[in-house]
Amino acid sequence: MTEQELLEAAAKAVVSADEDEAKAIATEAVKLGLDPLKVINEGFTPGMRDVGDLFERGTMFLPEVILASEAMVAAVAILEASLPEDQREKKAGTAVIGTIEGDVHDIGKGIVATLMRVYGFDVVDLGRDVPLDTFVEKVKETGAAIVGTSALMTTTMVGQKALEKMLKEAGIRDQVKTMVGGAVVTQYWADKIGADAYAENAQEAVQKALELVQG
Repeated sequence: MTEQELLEAAAKAVVSADEDEAKAIATEAVKLGLDPLKVINEGFTPGMRDVGDLFERGTMFLPEVILASEAMVAAVAILEASLPEDQREKKAGTAVIGTIEGDVHDIGKGIVATLMRVYGFDVVDLGRDVPLDTFVEKVKETGAAIVGTSALMTTTMVGQKALEKMLKEAGIRDQVKTMVGGAVVTQYWADKIGADAYAENAQEAVQKALELVQG
């Protein structure tokens, strides 16, 4: 198998959510002496990007996405283990995410959590219908770099505005970046309430989160 063939196979294994195949490809890459970071960045990562696109188009569903991400995480662990300590990727940071109190929809938030884990975040997923003070408490407890909230109803999106105020009152707003999303949320709303970022879909959420922590 050539290097290019292996990179293509890596992407395909992720899209197929085949953990055994993904691990076998990672092991083969190490055996062949290929650059582990190249295999991650040009093989497995594009596969996960394809998974995100398929999910957004409605041709792949959350359980499959979770399996795909588990396949990638398992493969990346094998590749990272072969790297010298100083070359191993640092964790992107901690992210606290959840769906605002009063809103029980969490499929979109779930995919964001999954993809953020793949891209190196320690994710604290608070679930759905989360009281605002729980977000504040968890940010204090974990020292999170990001707090992300989802709202799918106009009646609950006001909670995102209230959270901005609560974080300020708790004296920690300048220590954490805020991200907002959800079906009814827009860039205009994010700007209006003072959020640091808005994402329209899961893939964009990961990209924005990485930009926020990388400064």
